[in-house]
Amino acid sequence: MRTSLKYLALLGYLVFLAFPLLWLLSTAFKTPREMANLHPRWIPHHPTLRNFSDAFAAQDLTGAAVRSLVVAVSVAVLTVVIALPAAYALARRRSVLNRIAIGWVLVSQVFPVVLTIIPLFIILRRLDLVNTLLGLILVHTTFVLPFALWMLQGYVRNVPRELEEAAAVDGAGRWKTLAGVIAPLLAPGVVATLLFSFISSWNEFFFALVIIKDPDQATLPLTLVRFTGAEQAARLGPLAAASVLATIPSLVFFAIIQRRLRSGLTAGAVKG
Repeated sequence: MRTSLKYLALLGYLVFLAFPLLWLLSTAFKTPREMANLHPRWIPHHPTLRNFSDAFAAQDLTGAAVRSLVVAVSVAVLTVVIALPAAYALARRRSVLNRIAIGWVLVSQVFPVVLTIIPLFIILRRLDLVNTLLGLILVHTTFVLPFALWMLQGYVRNVPRELEEAAAVDGAGRWKTLAGVIAPLLAPGVVATLLFSFISSWNEFFFALVIIKDPDQATLPLTLVRFTGAEQAARLGPLAAASVLATIPSLVFFAIIQRRLRSGLTAGAVKG
């Protein structure tokens, strides 16, 4: 009975998560008349692809998707490159400074984002990085890094110190030990960090809105906003179609990374 209730609760949670995506998918294939119906249907009576063609005709979705992909991939890779050695240092070196650093990582997550945007904008303007993808990459990395650092240092703590001692006996230095011994064992943590960083950057809107002013530099979330008119009247059909297309890269990335994550966890269990 208890197991059945757990599965029922899990099923309800999955339905709750899937509802927005299913409704978005349904709306993307509806005609304007069906969307205006007082009794909406889940399955469109006359499915159409016109919303997708209208979306591409109205906005540069391909260019925006490419820019978002460049930013998200860059943020994911840069975050892992910085966070991995930093997490190793925080997990292995016990000192007052490290405790302060970990505390600061946690405290930094409490600050409201709106309080930091003005100082960040001033810094980027002085560096001539406003309205550039590089500036957006640096800002995204800055805000993704604390959580990634906290997550990775937890994985590092689970790696036995005996492996490092054995590598040191064989003559391996710190960096060689980190790259050849520790990093392969942290594959699930690295994959999870890549996934978190990519999706966080791909979906981010607020920083992009403040930093990017040129429509030719707009990322995908900024482009989706343009389907809302001056009187806040959204073109629901093209907006839903563009939103469906916007979810595909993150879903594909998750499918690829999830397989790597599962294989990494299995390999780690076998080695243990």
